[in-house]
Amino acid sequence: MAGPISSGAGASATYNPGTRYGPALALLASLFFMWGFITVINNTLLPHLRSVFDLSYTQTTLIESVWFIAYFFASIPSAKLIERVGYQKSMVIGLLIMAAGALGMTLAASIPSYGVTLVMLFVIASGITLLQVAANPYVAVVGKPETASSRLNLVQAMNSAGTMLAPMFGAYLILGRSKGGTAQGDVVLTQAERLADAQSVVLPYVLVAIVLVVLAVVIARFPLPAMGAATQRHNKEERKKYSLWTHRNLVFGIPAIFIYLIAEIGVANLFVNFVSQPQIANLTHEQAGNYLTFLWGGMMVGRFVGSAIMQKFDAGHVLAAFSIGAFLVMLVTVFTTGPVAMWSLILVGLFHSIMFPTIFTLGIKGLGPLTEEGSGLLIMAIAGGALVVVQGWLADIYGLQTSFLLTAVCELYVLFYALWGCKVTNALPDQQIAD
Repeated sequence: MAGPISSGAGASATYNPGTRYGPALALLASLFFMWGFITVINNTLLPHLRSVFDLSYTQTTLIESVWFIAYFFASIPSAKLIERVGYQKSMVIGLLIMAAGALGMTLAASIPSYGVTLVMLFVIASGITLLQVAANPYVAVVGKPETASSRLNLVQAMNSAGTMLAPMFGAYLILGRSKGGTAQGDVVLTQAERLADAQSVVLPYVLVAIVLVVLAVVIARFPLPAMGAATQRHNKEERKKYSLWTHRNLVFGIPAIFIYLIAEIGVANLFVNFVSQPQIANLTHEQAGNYLTFLWGGMMVGRFVGSAIMQKFDAGHVLAAFSIGAFLVMLVTVFTTGPVAMWSLILVGLFHSIMFPTIFTLGIKGLGPLTEEGSGLLIMAIAGGALVVVQGWLADIYGLQTSFLLTAVCELYVLFYALWGCKVTNALPDQQIAD
C-alpha cells in the first residue's frame, strides 16, 4: 500500500462521504479551547505567584520556561505513545495527565511550594503536548479534503477563544480573591497573607480538573471516525534519499518559530506586571488581568483578518508587514509611558496573531515527502517559549519596560524570515512513498 504525505492526501485517504464528522470536530474543538484556556491561565497565575513566593522576575519567568521545556521533552514520547495506543486513547491520556497536574496545583497551593508548582505545571504542559501531537493531525485528515484548512482555522479560533476568556477567569477567581491581586502595585505580603493568597488557586484548578476528567470520559466513549492509512508511518529507507537541511525555508523557519515564541510569551507573561506599574496604568493585578483579554482578543481578530488578506496577497509579504507593525508598537511600549504604552503592548497581539501559523506554513512549503519530519521539528521549536526567562533576567537588571527591547529584536528576525528566509529552495513535489 502507498501512504500519503501531504495533509490534503491524508484527508482524502480517510474521508468517507457516509460519515458525519461534525460532532467529532465539535468535540475536538473543545480540546483546543481547553489547552488554550489553561495555557493562558498562567498569565494571571504568574503575578499571583510572584507575590505569594516573593519572586524576582527571573524566577517568575522560569515558571513559564518550565512550561515550554515540556514541549521539547514530551514531543517524542507523545509520538511514540500515539503509535502504540492510537490517537483517541492518547487524547484521553493527555486530558487525564492535565487533570492530575491541575489537582497537583492544589497540593502546591496547600503547602505552599514553589518547587511543587514548577513540577505540576510541567505535568500539565506535558499533557497539552500530547494533545497537540494527537489532535492537530487528526483534525487535518478527518472530513472533506477540500475543507481541511477551514477545519483547522475553526479549531484554532476555538483555541483563541480559550485564550481570550482565561484572563477573565483567572482575574476573578485567582487575582480577585487574593490580597496581592487586589492591592495597588507591588506589595510585600505577610506570611499569613501569602498562605491565604496561595489558597485562592485551589478552587479554579479543582474546577479545571473536573472539566478535564469529564471531557476525557466523553472522548473515551465517543465513536471518533478512524484515521485509516493516512497516519501510518512510511519507509525510512525511501526518506534517506532526501535531506531536510537543503530547504532554506525550513532551516530558517525553525529558529523563526523558536524566536517568535520568546516574543509572544514574554509579552503575555509580563503584561500584568507591566501595566500595573504606576507610570503605565497604575492598575491592580486583577484589573490588569482583565485588560489581558484584549491582548488575546486581538490575536483572535488578527487571525481572521490575516486569513482574509492572504487570499489576495503573498503570505510572506503579509508576515513582513505584520512583523514591522509589531516592531513599531514594541518601540512605542518601551519609550512611552501611561495609557499609550499599555495600549501599544495590547496592540502587539494583533500583529502577533498570524505569525505562528504563517511561519509554520512557509516552513513546510516544498518539503514534499519530508513534510512529516519538517513539521515535527517546527512543533518542537515551540520550546523557544522557555527562553522567556532571558527577558525576566533583563527585567531584573535593566527594568521591566526596557526588557521589551528583546521582543522588538525578535520581531526583526521574523521580518528577516519573511523577506528572505522563507524563500523555498530545492522544492520537492508532494508524493506517496511505499510503505
